[in-house]
Amino acid sequence: MERKLILITNDDGVGAQGINELARLMMELGDVIVVAPDSARSGAACYITCTQAITLNHRVDMEERGLQVYACSGSPVDCVKLALEQVCPRLPDLLVSGINHGDNASCSIHYSGTMGAVIEGCMKGIPSIGFSLRTLKHKCDFSPYADEIQRIARFVLTEGLPQDICLNVNFPEVSELAGMRICRMGRGRWVQEWISANNPRGMNAFWLTGRFLNLEPHSEDTDYWALDHGYGAITPIKLDMTAYEVLHSLTPLIS
Repeated sequence: MERKLILITNDDGVGAQGINELARLMMELGDVIVVAPDSARSGAACYITCTQAITLNHRVDMEERGLQVYACSGSPVDCVKLALEQVCPRLPDLLVSGINHGDNASCSIHYSGTMGAVIEGCMKGIPSIGFSLRTLKHKCDFSPYADEIQRIARFVLTEGLPQDICLNVNFPEVSELAGMRICRMGRGRWVQEWISANNPRGMNAFWLTGRFLNLEPHSEDTDYWALDHGYGAITPIKLDMTAYEVLHSLTPLIS
């Protein structure tokens, strides 16, 4: 019986602890191909490189049986596109992205390179999952989430996902999960996003920072509530962004 083929990428870079942990977990489920950025591409969202060539380097030093590793100079979405045409011998049975250092709950999904890669995989017809941990630490203990990551991946490998649906999975940084919850995206926005920086040439300079403003902190069906209360959050995401509920109200525009 042919082993499952799993494609892995991220936006923290091929050397990040999270992606190496994810590769270790996925190798128990099938053959793994890692194609990830050669350095951090956080906030890349669905960015694609259009104006310059990108490189792809085979990282033989990081490989072992059942694992191939490539470093790409492009974005996470570039990694997926290139992997499918130049590296993978067939369409992967599963695409997983992460484990991201930092959560991708609520509106953060729109900025996330981790989820940009997941959305690209979904558009290509591959069951796709993004995994993120609510932490900014470079060195983390991923052991409290390992069983859940494998369980979710096994489920998707066996059952698949509906057409044009992918999963956004976020974990709180805890020693023991309170459980897992199926959630919707919470409503929120980033505020106070810039701080000024000293510039030796006298120009205006700023660092991107920010504080997340949760607009519905008491809504127990949201991903942010789950994370705030020690639960892992599983959020199904769909490609079709059409607001069907307002289609009829716009008909005066074409009258």
